Amino acid sequence: MKEIQLKVTDANKKIHGNTILENVSLTMTSGKIYGLQGSNGSGKTMLMRAMCGLIRLNSGTVEMNGKILGKDMAFLENTGILIESPAFLNGYTGLQNLMYLADIQKRVDRDAVRHTIERVGLDPDDKRKYRKYSLGMKQRLGIAAAIMEQNDILLIDEPFNALDVDGIELVKGILLEEKARGALIVLSCHEKQLLESLSDELYLIQSGKIMDHIVL
Repeated sequence: MKEIQLKVTDANKKIHGNTILENVSLTMTSGKIYGLQGSNGSGKTMLMRAMCGLIRLNSGTVEMNGKILGKDMAFLENTGILIESPAFLNGYTGLQNLMYLADIQKRVDRDAVRHTIERVGLDPDDKRKYRKYSLGMKQRLGIAAAIMEQNDILLIDEPFNALDVDGIELVKGILLEEKARGALIVLSCHEKQLLESLSDELYLIQSGKIMDHIVL
């Protein structure tokens, strides 16, 4: 895996006249987990959306190894994303959904997809359609979609939603394995202790601003 530097410089975003992000700057590198801590509406999710190219900034830049988002690339390259509620096809099984996604870039085969489903604690041979999944199963499948291609960057927003204690421990282990693999992970979580236990560095966000940066 190549070394990655992800840099956000003076990011600003307004929506309908409301300031969502204000002069946000941060620099992140491979093999670390960067926690985004803040209350609902603080700007964490919007920052992640801006970082991967799902929204465009009014001003400021997002760069990966010197390549500028929106200029040198339309979306952040080699990035696995779990932002807000995972969206899948209701009439497909979990395996069918992930194979549909895998066929887009053709970077992983069926065996790798099956392994990833097992890794998040689901059964790749489960014949239930996605619409029949519990909230926790849907969350696990969303995590599987984010990690299955072994991307250089992972943007993971509230991965522990709807998970039981065993599920939380499982996902914690996965995130640490991805970090050990060399991935650059940006993680948001409303559970302060959980976020602090996983993060190497922590950015405190309030009203769209970085209020503090803590190296743990």
